[in-house]
Parts: sequence; structure tokens; C-alpha cells
Amino acid sequence: MADYVTTNIRNIALMGHGGEGKTTLTEAMLYAAHIIDRQGKVEDGNTTTDFEPEEVKRHCSISAATAPIDWNGKMLNIIDVPGYFDFAGEVTGPVRVVETVGIVVSAVTGFSVGAEKAFKQAVKHGNCRMFIVNQMDREHVSFEKVLQQLRERHGSCVVPVLVPIGDGPSFRGVVNVLEKKAYEGSYDKSKEIPMPAEMSSKVDRWFEDLTEQAAAADDDLMMKYLEGEELTYDDILLGFHKGMKDGSIVPVVSVSAATGVGIARMMDLMAKYMPSPSHLGISHEGFNPKTGEAQSRTCTDDQPFSAFIFKTIADPYVGKLSLFRIFSGQLTTSTTLYNVNKDKTEKSGGLYILRGKKQISKQSLHAGDIGALSKLQFTSTGDTLADMSNPIQYPTLDFPKPCISKAVYAMKQGEEDKVFTGLSRLMEEDPSLSLEKNTETTETILSGLGEMHLDVIRNKLESKFGAKADLRDPKIPYRETIRKTVKVQGRHKKQSGGHGQFGDVWIEFSPIYDKDVDFEFEDAVVGGAVPRNFIPSVEKGLRENIVHGVLAGYPMVHLHAKLYDGSYHPVDSSEMAFKTAARIAYKKGCMDASPVLLEPIMHVEVTVPDEYMGDIMGDMNKRRGRIIGMQQEGGMQLVIAEAPMAEMFKYATDLRSMTQARGSFVQKFERYEEVPANVAEKIIAVESVY
Repeated sequence: MADYVTTNIRNIALMGHGGEGKTTLTEAMLYAAHIIDRQGKVEDGNTTTDFEPEEVKRHCSISAATAPIDWNGKMLNIIDVPGYFDFAGEVTGPVRVVETVGIVVSAVTGFSVGAEKAFKQAVKHGNCRMFIVNQMDREHVSFEKVLQQLRERHGSCVVPVLVPIGDGPSFRGVVNVLEKKAYEGSYDKSKEIPMPAEMSSKVDRWFEDLTEQAAAADDDLMMKYLEGEELTYDDILLGFHKGMKDGSIVPVVSVSAATGVGIARMMDLMAKYMPSPSHLGISHEGFNPKTGEAQSRTCTDDQPFSAFIFKTIADPYVGKLSLFRIFSGQLTTSTTLYNVNKDKTEKSGGLYILRGKKQISKQSLHAGDIGALSKLQFTSTGDTLADMSNPIQYPTLDFPKPCISKAVYAMKQGEEDKVFTGLSRLMEEDPSLSLEKNTETTETILSGLGEMHLDVIRNKLESKFGAKADLRDPKIPYRETIRKTVKVQGRHKKQSGGHGQFGDVWIEFSPIYDKDVDFEFEDAVVGGAVPRNFIPSVEKGLRENIVHGVLAGYPMVHLHAKLYDGSYHPVDSSEMAFKTAARIAYKKGCMDASPVLLEPIMHVEVTVPDEYMGDIMGDMNKRRGRIIGMQQEGGMQLVIAEAPMAEMFKYATDLRSMTQARGSFVQKFERYEEVPANVAEKIIAVESVY
């Protein structure tokens, strides 16, 4: 494959709602460019970019995959990004390394939640945007209806550039509004035809809209336009490029990935009009890791080398593959790779470009290109590779926070190491996962972005690393405490021939109201009622036993124990006897001290559109939650609430269902609170070990 210089590279991420044809669109582009001999189908599991076993099985994209396509002397670096929200972490890397986001919209369903989220991501990262209206061959579709919907939502910046000749099954070609040329046919067999007479007036109107938006993007052009001068093609092109950069122009194209109509002409548009990595002098901002000073790089070959790792693929056979985008300079197989984040020099096993799972060896890549390095030892997603003598560090990636958790157990005893080693490898690949040990319940908790996400990880663990894991609802780290003060005797006396056992203590148990203190022991013995050498045994006996409460075996907290009296036997008393006496006093005393169960309460912040407020608040009440406050935030409502952890395990799934995936939430531990009596009874009935 030929080398492509920066000005001939186009980096484009295909994003949008799940099931609207991003993978099929990528496949159609590969077929139109004669890179593949036949167009695969998602339902047949034979597409280029859905190659993982889980993708084949589920008929949907799970990981972002690259598909470089040579077209008209340009390199189209297409990244096929999953649309399902459980895999939102896969969006984070691609939007950082492309210039353009192609938002795929179904001509059947129109502008969807996934398209809305993709548009917001593109705006946030300063990407150029374009809408690709796919599935134009389907029954009962209307391009103009979808266009109107897009304009109602985003305004006059939305301009049609590739419009359909015919809708639905009669969709047979497209008109390029910018060039006023009509084409008919599929894939690369699409040929120019005379402009259909019935379309002439519409195309003129759309051309006028496009000219106006192009003029608005540049002050000189706007003056020329307002003075009634006709803008030349080059003028419009200049305004088009500027408008795409600042978001005042969002082109719309119509295609059918299934039939190939419009595909080649869309690729022409991408090659000819979409921005290159060096377009309009875009610079990449970072900082000098040694001095902390702000630095920037322009995307040209003559700058010092720097690249950003946007994705990692963990393969047990091939080894680790690190996908990168070159932000400045050139990369060759002899370039010294310095990992700025880890302050380590790396040695690569090879330089490639990836087309799906196919690795194509390269000797060099230019600024702006996307490639992969194999077997980097220290490098992980979000790291910067740079020239050691001119280092720059780019901001790392901000992945979505996990919102659903499961406890992980090895299916077979003795395979724990295999399971957790495999999970740590998969976390390199997917940083939106987290794995941590809960010291209180002793469970290892795996957290992700949805039930499907965690199910995929479990299956990947088995298929990639041969480790079978069982995912269960985590145990709730309940606690117990007391509500009143009691005085109790703990007496242990045992005679078994020879030396007996004797320990006798009087202890006052009382609640501690300082929530930061879990246990206090007070020695208030006077007159040697309990010898000094046995008092530490009493404290030790209590500390050993408070790990199991008296109601359901959960740790006892906020407990003050005052040892104030007792008795001993000069021969039969021992440390063990006093430890046992302390245990007897603890169990008896705490049962009489009005014990209660405590549960963890979470601070929850839910962000939803206004229309779902009623549902959210009603649902939160059902979860024994309390609404603390509400405020407007970026056109959305932020609901602040507190709810028991026990009621929040399925919230990610339920919120997605209630809000058509428009809602999101974050939660963190706030404090412990008393469990209502009716709920506590059920927990004690199930959990009690005493």
C-alpha cells in the first residue's frame, strides 16, 4: 500500500445509533474501492470491522475498528465505532484522533438518541460533522423529511450536499449539489447522467442555501455575497472548508449501504472536501512533561514526532496492539519510541495499519496517519509517544464512568489467578471497566457501562483467555450498631479436671455518635477486679467479635465498650477465659441494646431531559430514595438524590429504559443509615448467621 502524505489523509469516524448501518456502510466503501471481493453482511457475521467472536454472535459492533481505504489518491481512514450505549467507552478514543465525524442516521427512523449523542461528542471535541442518511432504499422513506428534522434540531448549518434521485426502492442515484452533477448506479459503477428535470429547481434552492452558509463562514465572502457578486466555485469551497471547521456547515449526504447507491459519490466527497489533518493549520495542544509549560504541535512531517495511543487490542496470540494517531512528525520502523507518560523507551514488534483484524506491515507513516504498533511493553490507552529530545504530552482520555457492578468469581476453584489476569488484560483494552476488591465483603467487583457490556467481558474472558467467570449481584456491605446503653455481665466458667477456665467481666456498651469512630474500648477497672494482664484480652475478644454483628452477622460499628468491673480466679483465669467472657458479654449486651441494621446510602446525580422528570422522581421514590434538589444544566435537568445502594444495582438498565437512553447518572457513597424495620426483617431472615 502506498504512503500517503498529510494533505492526502482523511480521518473519519462513523458514529450514531446502534443498528443504523455503520458497519454495513464501511463494508460498502471497502467493496466500492475493490479492497474486498464481496460485501459482507452483519447478520452473516462476515464483515471486515466486526471480526471478534462476540460481534459475530451478537450481530453488532462492540469495539471500534479501523478500515483504511485508498480512494482517488486519498487515504480515507475510516473508524467504525459501536453505537450501542453499553460500549460508549469505544467512542472516547476515535473522537480524539479524527477530523470528521460522520453521523449515520437511518432514513427510516430519522434523528435518533445515538445520533444526538454522537453530535454532542463531535461538538465537544471540535470535530467537523457530516450527516450520512443511510438506508435510502427502504420502504416509506423520505430524505426531505429527515432533512427537515435535522434542520429543526440544528438549524441552517445543516446543508444537503448529496441528495437522492428517487426515494425508497426507486432510489437509484444522487445529485452533488455543490457541483450540480447527477449520478446513477451503485458502488464505483455510478456514472454521471443529465440532471433530472424534476430536480433542477430543488437543487438550485439547496445550492443557494449552501452558498449562503459558505459566505457566512468568511467575512470577505459575506461582503462579496451581500454586494450581490456571484461567488465562484473556489469561493464556495473556501467557505465550505471554514464552515465545516467552525461547525456553521454540516453537510448531509444520502446513500444506501445495502445497494451501494451513493457510496462512491460520498467517498468522492470525503476525499475532495473533508478536512485533512493539516487543514487550516489545526494545532494539537499539550504540555512539556519536564517543565509543565503548555506546548502545541502542528500536524506536519517537519515537526518533532509525537503520537497518541487511542486504543489497545489485547490478543493472547498476537500480543498487544496499540492503535495510534500521529499528531506531528513522521514515524518509521527505526524511530525511537519514548513513552512520555511512563518515562520509558519502548521497543516495538512491528509497525502496521489495521483493516479490521488484518495487519498490513508498513515501513513509515506520515503526520496525521493512523496505525498500530505491536508488543509495546509499558504503553497503554491515552499515553503519548514522542521524540525524547522534544517531548510533549497530550491530555489523556476521559472515559465514561462505570454505572453497573457485579461480583466476580472463578467458575472453577483454583482458576482465580487465570480469571483476574485475563480481566486485567481486558481492562487494558477497555478502560471503561474497573475492577476493585471490596475489603468489607471480600468480593472482587467488576464495574462497567451496562449488563450487556459485562456479559461481553465475561464471554471474551472465556474465548480469549480460557477463563470462566461467574458474575453475581454484589453483597451489600450492611453494618450493625446499637441505639441504647446497657450494662451486662459476661461470665465464663468451665471445670474440666485439672486447671479450669474462669473469666468474669462487667461491660457497659453504648452507641458512639461520632460516625468516624467504629469502636472504642475504655478501661475503667479499679481495685484490680480484673488483673491488668487480662484487660488487653478483653479488648482483643471484643475486637475479634465485632466483625460479626448480633442481628445478621454484619460488622458492628459505632460501639463504645467500657470495662468497669469483673472478677478472676488466681489459678483458673487465663487470657483465653477473659476473651471468651468478653464474647459472651458482647453478644448478650448488644442484643439488649436495641441493635439495628445500617445500609450504605449513595449520593446520586441523574441528568435527564425535562420530559422524563416525573418518571425519574417517581422511580426514585420507589427505590426508597429522597430527592434533595434539582437544577438546570446544559439544557438538561440535574436531579440530585440519595438512595440505598441495595436499590441501585439495576438502575443503569432501568434509567436507560425510562429515558430512551437519554439519561445518565453518577453515584458515590455518602453515609450509612438505619434500614427500615420491614426491610431489615427480610434481610435478617435471609442473612442471619446467629
